[in-house]
This record gives sequence, structure tokens and C-alpha cells, in this order.
Amino acid sequence: MNIYRKDLWLLLSAFGIMFAILSWMQESSILPGAETMKYWKGILAIITGLPLYFFCRKSL
Repeated sequence: MNIYRKDLWLLLSAFGIMFAILSWMQESSILPGAETMKYWKGILAIITGLPLYFFCRKSL
């Protein structure tokens, strides 16, 4: 796998992981529900996924 595919895979994985964590937080009533957050959960997943991506990318 070339380096660009690996980076893309890690970036998408970081987004997916953070989206799943945010979904769990919504189910636990830590965050407001989907009707309140709307598209903000995706934006928040991108913002929180980027540090996760850079942390994981350097460790591999």
C-alpha cells in the first residue's frame, strides 16, 4: 500500500472512530441528540479526528 492510501485510510479511520465515540456520547446523554446537533456532529468528528490522525500517524 502506498503512503497516500495509508494516510487516507488513517484519516478516514480517525473520523470514523471519533464519529462512533460522539454517537456513544449522544446515546449516553452526554451530548445533545441528533435533532439538536444535526451536522455539527460530523464537523466535531473531523475536528477531534485530526489530532487522533496525527497521533496515530506518527506512531506507525
